[in-house]
Amino acid sequence: MPTLPHIAWIGLGVMGSPMAENLLKAGYPLTGHTLEPHKLDRLAAAGGTPAGSVREAVARADVVVTMLPADPEVTAVAHGDDGVLANARPGTLFIDMSSISPRTSAALAESAAAHNVRALDAPVSGGEAGAIEGTLSVMAGGERADFEEAAPLLRTLGTTVVHCGPHGAGQTVKAANQLIVAANIQACAEAVVFLQKSGVDLAAALDVLGGGLAASAVLARKRENFLGREYPPGFRIDLHHKDMGIVTTAAREVGAVLPLGTVVATLVAAARAQGDGALDHSALLRGVERLSGGTT
Repeated sequence: MPTLPHIAWIGLGVMGSPMAENLLKAGYPLTGHTLEPHKLDRLAAAGGTPAGSVREAVARADVVVTMLPADPEVTAVAHGDDGVLANARPGTLFIDMSSISPRTSAALAESAAAHNVRALDAPVSGGEAGAIEGTLSVMAGGERADFEEAAPLLRTLGTTVVHCGPHGAGQTVKAANQLIVAANIQACAEAVVFLQKSGVDLAAALDVLGGGLAASAVLARKRENFLGREYPPGFRIDLHHKDMGIVTTAAREVGAVLPLGTVVATLVAAARAQGDGALDHSALLRGVERLSGGTT
């Protein structure tokens, strides 16, 4: 059996922890770093090696993976005397699986090349459930040869793993994904309020909608959230607000007009302004309820 590469994993949040644990289950040696001590304890319990700093985590790594909230965190972890690029060994493969702007991702790849580090952007879709189950969709940008090298690792994390083009292409596809997901959640939320105000049995209605052309992963994954009005954060509105900013900015840069996307971005921003930012993005339902005169 070939020796599996040693992984340095930076970022052990809602998505990062189960993803790192899936690599450990597959036999990958993995050293992890995060700012939350209890997450390092969880990593150790799963068989990983905790590290007290990024420098320590990447020192022996063949592959560095970052799974962080946004552009500032990725930039901070990548650069600086204690960052990935200054401390990774020459030839290391640096896979950023965070959701950041295509522009930032392309700039990161350029900086990585100057340090003799190979970079891929490989954001994911599928939420916490997909991270736990290892069924994520992975959209990658970068050199084809680097993608092929990373593919076995990525296929441990996801069931749909696709090379989308050059550096930044993965992030562009992820931005489009987030546009579709937000619009789908908003449409489902509006349907839920419409159905309940009409006196229809909501559970029965969602069952039949899930069996027809209106069926979607969003409707299936968020069904219980809609029925129970419970929104534990699988993917927080705060983060989807960030992602809608990415897609609207990137679209403006390339001259793409997003009429529906702009409206949905405004509704996500409104939900965040109303104090729902820490809730799961299915809590867009709360915004529809407020616009409709209160809870249904």
